[in-house]
Amino acid sequence: MNSLLLAALSADAGLPLGITEGGSWLLRNVWLIPLLPALSFVGILTFGKRMPRGGSELGIAALGIAFVLALLTGVAWMDHRDNSHDQEVHVAVVQFDDHGVGHGDGSEEGHGGGHPSLAVQRTAVWFQAGGMEFTVGTLVDGLAVMMLVMVTLVSLLVHVYSTDYVAGDRRYTHYFAFLSLFSASMLLLVVSENTLQLLCAWELVGVCSFVLIGHWWEEKPNSDAALKAFLTNRVGDMGLLVGVTVLFFAAGSALPGRFGSFSIAETNALASSGMLSHTALVVASCGLMAAVMSKSGQFFLHTWLPDAMAGPTPVSALIHAATMVVAGVFMIARMYGVFFEGFQIGGSSINLMAFIGGLTTIVGACMAFVQRDIKKVLAYSTISQLGYMVMALGVGAWTAAVFHLFTHAFFKACLFLGSGSVAHAVHSFDMKSDMGGLRKHMPHTYRTFMIGTIALAGLPPLAGFWSKDEILVGTGGWGLLGGTGGNGAYTLMLGMGMLTAALTAAYMTRCVYLTFFGEFRGHGEPHESGPRIIVPLWILAGLAIVVGFLNLPTGFQLAPGSLQERFGHYVEPVASYFPAISHATPSWSLAIASTLVVMGGIAASGYYYFVKVEAASKAAGTSLTELPDGPTSRYPLAAMGYKLLDNKYYLDHLYSGVIANGTKGPLARMAYRINQQVIDRTVDVVGETAVKVGTVVYDKIDQLVVDGAVNASGRASSGMGEELRRVNSGKVQSYAAILFAAATVLAGLLIVIV
Repeated sequence: MNSLLLAALSADAGLPLGITEGGSWLLRNVWLIPLLPALSFVGILTFGKRMPRGGSELGIAALGIAFVLALLTGVAWMDHRDNSHDQEVHVAVVQFDDHGVGHGDGSEEGHGGGHPSLAVQRTAVWFQAGGMEFTVGTLVDGLAVMMLVMVTLVSLLVHVYSTDYVAGDRRYTHYFAFLSLFSASMLLLVVSENTLQLLCAWELVGVCSFVLIGHWWEEKPNSDAALKAFLTNRVGDMGLLVGVTVLFFAAGSALPGRFGSFSIAETNALASSGMLSHTALVVASCGLMAAVMSKSGQFFLHTWLPDAMAGPTPVSALIHAATMVVAGVFMIARMYGVFFEGFQIGGSSINLMAFIGGLTTIVGACMAFVQRDIKKVLAYSTISQLGYMVMALGVGAWTAAVFHLFTHAFFKACLFLGSGSVAHAVHSFDMKSDMGGLRKHMPHTYRTFMIGTIALAGLPPLAGFWSKDEILVGTGGWGLLGGTGGNGAYTLMLGMGMLTAALTAAYMTRCVYLTFFGEFRGHGEPHESGPRIIVPLWILAGLAIVVGFLNLPTGFQLAPGSLQERFGHYVEPVASYFPAISHATPSWSLAIASTLVVMGGIAASGYYYFVKVEAASKAAGTSLTELPDGPTSRYPLAAMGYKLLDNKYYLDHLYSGVIANGTKGPLARMAYRINQQVIDRTVDVVGETAVKVGTVVYDKIDQLVVDGAVNASGRASSGMGEELRRVNSGKVQSYAAILFAAATVLAGLLIVIV
């Protein structure tokens, strides 16, 4: 079978994948960024208890330096990106026949007709085994640089926030140590050059989340939540292991003289060039998608994510904004060549990734409506927004998905930390029982929370509007509204996205009312949080306002051209290891329509709470949270819907009550039978055989042979001794006679011999 192989993929062809080993010192040494928080983890564990503030300053210093390095790396990347047009890679396309012989005149350019050498890769041999070299290294492109800046900044703010939030905690040092390791693990995942290294960082992220979610493990719900998160992610991680393994061997089949390849760049390039079998790509994509579903909380493996709110609020903010749950989305974006070909994203009308993402957006948004816990509202909101990102990647809107990941990190971190500020004041997360009217007592928290809410709802001109609208445009399903282009006609995805936008606006309006409006329903006198909490909130709120302007659509007349699609220009991989990224045509009619949908959601929810519930509260003389005769009490269908949502779609019942309880009995009985009939029987047979062998050895060998020989030698010795005793008379002449006789016999023998 003939196949087209880029010489770029052979070991001696230079770096024709659009990868260079050059670049500035910062681009070649990004490994220092994850190293710093990793070292702070070691330092805090070792010396933290002997330090004035339990080692928290060490973690803050490490993340602060890492953030500065990330910013400088970003500047270096922009310079590298803008000047890389002079580094065109000209690579011969080689035709390998069935014998592995290459043919070609070397006149053609590399994959895609000569791409700039943009990504900076640096590798070192880890170990060698079976003729394979296992490497560690870094792969730096726009995606990695963006993630480095975002993760280090959010982690730094969470560290600062935590010094006040967990002050006096019984495991203060332990908390900051693992918070640093959590950040280091995510940063390592971001810069990983190969799938094996990515897998290690992926699992380390999971271990850190288990420790931090179960930080207060003495309380059983907390330890249960940590265990649930750990086990659910292990289910998906089996898919990751399968996907990585399949891709390794598939790459080996496509590369002459190679056993396999863990290289992300090589794997993407092979997939995009059509050199990997479609079957292998489908299997690998499904396996990797399972890992994404568990890690990034996609339906139906999302159930662990709301329960993870049992951990400290800063941990929740870090998990939901910049680390664990976005790891799945990042992995899709990093290995997009595999997913793009495996799910046949280009030109499709629907695929598994797009459908799961779209369904997750609605599932998560609906669940947020019935939550009393403010953190769980935000948790289900995160599930919904992650669904947006996965859906965008599924429809081919790569840049929009990554841009939404970027903007979402800031306004969602702002909302989570804001919820923590509220809970810090009222000592509860229950919006219905212990909150209300807090805008009067906590003005800074209220204002920053409102900014985050507006950004999440997707109202212009805040960040969420620009990224959400790019996703809706990228579906390609907006033809009736004036848009053109895109990868396909994902009309269903457009409908799901629009519905989710309305739901998001509605449940966040409910959240704002229950928390900040009406009368205070808690106990005591709430107060505003301190500066270590408020300052990070205002920084995140400010970013939620401005970061959306980093990627304004082309043709936006109110902004200079330098701000139009700047984010995509620096973040999009354009080298040969990545599939071509299509750009849909902006549609102002769609932007207006989506804004009206959001305002409709706000109006409907606002009318219910700010008008009807407020009026009912005044009439009753007390602060109400719902109408006594609301829709769920009047309409059976609404009551059924509420019960379905309140029971979390019965998924927890399915997993624990049906699957776990339904299998543990038969499994226990099977294990008992195996134990009794196989293991115990084997032990019994071995024991019985040993006893029989021992009896034979004792009776036949020990008693007859060994003891017989010993007894015989004893009797011989005794007889000889008795005879010698008789000879021993004590007379010198007797001894002399014996010696004379012996000498005579000896002399005779010598004479005969000689």
